[in-house]
Amino acid sequence: MGLWRIDADVLANSRFVVSPMAETVGALAALNGLHRVSPAQREWLAEAMPAFRARWAGDDFALPFLRDAIRPGWLADFLVKPPRADAPGFADDLARVAATTDEQARRDILETLDRPLAPVLLEPGLVERAVELLDWVWRHMVRPGWPRRRRVLEADIVARTDRLTSGGWAAVLDGMRPGMRWLGDGRLQINTYDYPPRDVSGSRLLFVPTTAYRGWVSWEEPGDVHAVIYPCTGWLAQDPDVVPPGALARLIGPARARILTLLAAPKSTTQLVALTGLPLGSVGGHLRVLRDAALTARRRAGRSVLYYRTELGDALCTGHGE
Repeated sequence: MGLWRIDADVLANSRFVVSPMAETVGALAALNGLHRVSPAQREWLAEAMPAFRARWAGDDFALPFLRDAIRPGWLADFLVKPPRADAPGFADDLARVAATTDEQARRDILETLDRPLAPVLLEPGLVERAVELLDWVWRHMVRPGWPRRRRVLEADIVARTDRLTSGGWAAVLDGMRPGMRWLGDGRLQINTYDYPPRDVSGSRLLFVPTTAYRGWVSWEEPGDVHAVIYPCTGWLAQDPDVVPPGALARLIGPARARILTLLAAPKSTTQLVALTGLPLGSVGGHLRVLRDAALTARRRAGRSVLYYRTELGDALCTGHGE
């Protein structure tokens, strides 16, 4: 199995990071049609695919590149360099991809590939054309909906931070991505593949949420940064811009209606702040009103307080249309 050896200092100094590049690579994996897609990606993919095909279906590079470089179980390393900043920008990470030589990119693609490279990938300009594809997908497919995606990713980070406080690292890391488990004694099982153990001691460790189905791991030699890109928690990967029933919004106000709609699954105040973009004080005030009206209740989970809909709240959300 893939095993990382991690000391206490690495865990203590680890960070959760939102990465536009990771979302863009995850989007490319969904667009190539060879990977499973998450529920969060499914509706987006139905809308995005026609525009993607209109632009790239006739291109001699894009589809062979996606088939060879972003195949099930493998992403070429030059596309998934770990973030170098706590708030990485897409342009900076794209420049790091662009700095890769064509020869290195081909070596990355060929690793574990059981067939020859597509002929077009042997031509000069491989990295330049890959950068063009990444940039187009970011600008046309991902960036228009980035504020919504960011809120989903930040809400997941809040949820896992709450879990860390109440249950420790084992509660956070177990099941973060398929095959991943905290084994104790500084051992983190990354996946179930038969890879030699990797010593991550002294490295900077990042956890990067994505709306993709599986996620991946990445590092750069000499190995001073390691990243685990993991799929969002299912119930947080819903659309934070979901529109509440119009009658409900008119009855209790749009902000309270939106909060009540998001409470289909229990959430903390900080998770609601991340999902809605509203200030903490505003969310707290709306929750007090909803509780006073018996539309929501709350319970403690470890050190967190979770809010959820009552039967009356459920009835209001599901029983009214326009």
